[in-house]
Amino acid sequence: MTQTVAGDFDYDTHGQGYARRRRPDPRIAALIHTALGDARTVLNVGAGAGSYEPGDRYVLAVEPSAAMRAQRPPGAAPALDATAERLPFDDDAFDAVMATVTVHQWRDAVSGLAEMRRVARGPVVVLTFDGDELERLWLAAYVPELVAAERLRYPAISSVAAAIGRTTEVIEVPIPIDCVDGFTEAYYARPDAFLDPRVRAAQSAWGFVTPEATHRAVEKLRADLASGAWEHTYGHLRAQPQFLGSLRLLVGHP
Repeated sequence: MTQTVAGDFDYDTHGQGYARRRRPDPRIAALIHTALGDARTVLNVGAGAGSYEPGDRYVLAVEPSAAMRAQRPPGAAPALDATAERLPFDDDAFDAVMATVTVHQWRDAVSGLAEMRRVARGPVVVLTFDGDELERLWLAAYVPELVAAERLRYPAISSVAAAIGRTTEVIEVPIPIDCVDGFTEAYYARPDAFLDPRVRAAQSAWGFVTPEATHRAVEKLRADLASGAWEHTYGHLRAQPQFLGSLRLLVGHP
């Protein structure tokens, strides 16, 4: 087994439940699979429980957390115990390489992204968040500590783009109102979800917020939902079919 913590979050201790609450959303998956083009061999780096891996191609996964590898479903692609910063493959070994909602958790994102580009013959596809746009979500007003912590974690979009291709497309990904991938912005119109500790446990961002700040934010939200204050300010989101937040899809071309 590798060291318990390969990045900035201890998934071996806190990664239970990800496969249940962080399921791939089919609309986001369609964008990712389109970005992979006609690639027949795909490497998924920081693969976790296997979200967004295409089922119609040969996929190999890299995931350093034993707890996350254990949550991969039967029939999922083989997962190697390795890290993004030291991919155990030859140059140009895969048609395409992907990484979904993981680069902010790596010890050295620059090295990891360079490794992805090294082993890819074709596109490098990265799903991540823009740290400069996190305040688009109303949750920032309840727990600014979470936004402050997340902003420090996410590498700049321009840096990711420069690392993964000579030319890189940056796509603003719309988040559907019934998104089944339980990252924070997925619940933009379902505020009650944040009252559930199981939902928060499947979002690594809360691991960088003190228990005191978390308790204060949750109780403030609970009170505002009961009084109608949240509804008065943000209730229009319940009828908004999608949300343009900080989610970005980057497609780097060699």
